[in-house]
Amino acid sequence: MRAARFLLCVLCLAPAPLVAHPAHFRVRALSANTSLPPSPPRAPVRPVTDTYYGIKITDPYRYMENLDDPEVQSWIKAQNDYTRAVLASLPGRQQLLARIVELGESIAADIGSMLRLPGDVYLYSKHVATEDIYKLYIRKGLTGTERLLLDPERITIAESSRGKGKNAIGSFSPSNDLKYVAVTIIPGGSEDNTEIHIIEIASGRETGDVITRCCVKSYPAWLPDNHSFVYGRLQTLPPSAPTTEVRQKYRTYLHVLGTDPAKDQAVFGYGVVPSIEVDPRLYASIRTQPDSKYALGVIGLPIAAPNSAFYIAAVDSIGKSNTPWRKVADLSDDVADIAIHGDDLYLLTFKNTPRYKIIHLDARKPDLSTAETIVPPGEAVIEDMAAAQDALYVRVLDSGIGRVLRVPYGAGAQVEKVALPFEGAVFPFRPAPPQGAAFGSDPRVPGTLLLLNSWTKAYKIYAYDQTTRQVSDTKLQPSSPHDEFADVETVEVKVPSHDGTLVPLSIARPKKMKLDGLNPTLLYGYGAYGVSQGPEFDHTWLAWYERGGVNATCHVRGGGEYGEEWHQAGKGPTKPNTWLDFIACAQYLIEKKYTSPSHLAGHGASMGGIMVGRAITDRPDLFAAVLVDAGVPDMLRAETTDLIDVPEVGNSKTEAGFKALYAMSPYYFVKDGTRYPAALFTAGMNDSRLKPWQSAKMVARLQTATTSGKAVLLYLDYTGGHDMGNTAAEYQARLANSWSFLMWQFGEPDFQPHR
Repeated sequence: MRAARFLLCVLCLAPAPLVAHPAHFRVRALSANTSLPPSPPRAPVRPVTDTYYGIKITDPYRYMENLDDPEVQSWIKAQNDYTRAVLASLPGRQQLLARIVELGESIAADIGSMLRLPGDVYLYSKHVATEDIYKLYIRKGLTGTERLLLDPERITIAESSRGKGKNAIGSFSPSNDLKYVAVTIIPGGSEDNTEIHIIEIASGRETGDVITRCCVKSYPAWLPDNHSFVYGRLQTLPPSAPTTEVRQKYRTYLHVLGTDPAKDQAVFGYGVVPSIEVDPRLYASIRTQPDSKYALGVIGLPIAAPNSAFYIAAVDSIGKSNTPWRKVADLSDDVADIAIHGDDLYLLTFKNTPRYKIIHLDARKPDLSTAETIVPPGEAVIEDMAAAQDALYVRVLDSGIGRVLRVPYGAGAQVEKVALPFEGAVFPFRPAPPQGAAFGSDPRVPGTLLLLNSWTKAYKIYAYDQTTRQVSDTKLQPSSPHDEFADVETVEVKVPSHDGTLVPLSIARPKKMKLDGLNPTLLYGYGAYGVSQGPEFDHTWLAWYERGGVNATCHVRGGGEYGEEWHQAGKGPTKPNTWLDFIACAQYLIEKKYTSPSHLAGHGASMGGIMVGRAITDRPDLFAAVLVDAGVPDMLRAETTDLIDVPEVGNSKTEAGFKALYAMSPYYFVKDGTRYPAALFTAGMNDSRLKPWQSAKMVARLQTATTSGKAVLLYLDYTGGHDMGNTAAEYQARLANSWSFLMWQFGEPDFQPHR
């Protein structure tokens, strides 16, 4: 089951553990009650006024930012209780949930992430339909016997790291000799309490090496001795330190198996290498590769970003004094990634080519002025690459369609196109970023694994054989009777935005649907960090289509659909394009009678909450309802708790920066006496990136301002983080809640509670 828009994993920080046994959900199901409960308590207004560059900004609910305040806790709990009671009162919810569970049960298992290793060994995370979460498995050969290697729920988490929810697997990285695997464990959705555990592959036992104070970007990377690895770690803060410091001054450490992690040596990062100055807001990591004598030092943003600074050194010098790091590219060189093969460096860059190109350097003399172009820029966007034994494999996005190129090593090699079984999306496989595994490539193994799906076809894991030039289904991902939506079709159009720019809009709809304006329609968008929104498939979406639902995705500016140029057109001062593109796509769906304002909902998650929030403050008349998951409606105050988004959105240290942040903060554009659409805000109480007070403040403001009489609800997951819950029970509950809420607001008879 894969539904990134409800899981918020759009930033690809870690594989998303999501599926649980449906029976677990039924035990916790909301009790049925078909009458609406009394209204929730209104929040007291206690305005605080700040002045920015002569402009006064009033915040009526500043006090809610103190989540430890008993009054705030009481109000949030009352809102959450009210929301759950309202959702339980919707008559059609239980039937819809039953269908969602049934569709989930139709999948015997789901492969989350996979590495294909030497000796025809496969190491992968997998959820089994009768279980709760993803576990780690290993097998030899496609038809070999599968062996459970790690159940994250059997891992003992340190008291300081322990969360309220279930443990989840983040990344996993095997030693080069396949004796050990380093696994990051995320406890209860708390990303900043991630731990690293080392498992002996032959026995499945832990070595006893446990490293705390990690995060989902800590990615262990093994050194050639197979007995040590490097990893990233958050600093220890004194009690008086501001929360904005928690991800600052990041460093990479060296751990030797069997030694005390508290004594691990810092080998890269802030203040570690005198000759390399590291901005305290940036993360500094080391990447290694099994067949390479080189290590890469990477300095970049903690969240998805188009470019990083890269340094190179001999891998056997890591941990020694005066490691001879040489700069390959600075941040200003616009290099997104580097792949290594022997002494060859392949750089993915958007320097003067916003849709990217691949250039080549000699690792022994990495001088950018001598680079030669290997894959030239074109109309298609080059998204990522990975080095296999036989060739460099490249993933491109061509007018919304994923394609794969093969670039053989050696001078004069010609770029080859890989023939795929169908047109759709080619997804990156990134279970172990230190090894640069873009989609299942290993530098010691020829060929590559490919993850393919479309809006109407379930994802499968394919293998490309470099000798036969054929792509075949590995059968590793089990089939389901609902792997293809035969009665659903897709339409791809381009919609003129406010400035005439053509914005791609993907529409998946039932084939026999009438264009009468009465179809339940959910319009999704994101628009940040240059992240593209490709075709997604989730078996549970069939429950939406069966009720005549339309599933539309607006590829707004700020994403990466047309490369870095598209990204730059929707970030910082250009951010208004993001929600104006979304509004244009909403208007198109209405004008073409796919839907109408009374049957249209908007959906945004994380940074996509800015887009949806500003869309309804600009054009509340276009939407019947909105869904906002872990949103960030107050960007002015977001910078007081976390600084990781500054390069993407700016900051208030300059007048221009303040104006941009203010413009993209829906919270300050809510006007009293306005008929706002219904809204369902969801948040995880353990979210360390976007604090739940963000959603709480916006809900309080909308409840006071709106005159539409429509529900404005706050749903909290007390055990979840930014991705909220990590079991299918929680995922299915949120999906049933969201769709039932929308059907209620659309006036669908089966979902109308008694009054």
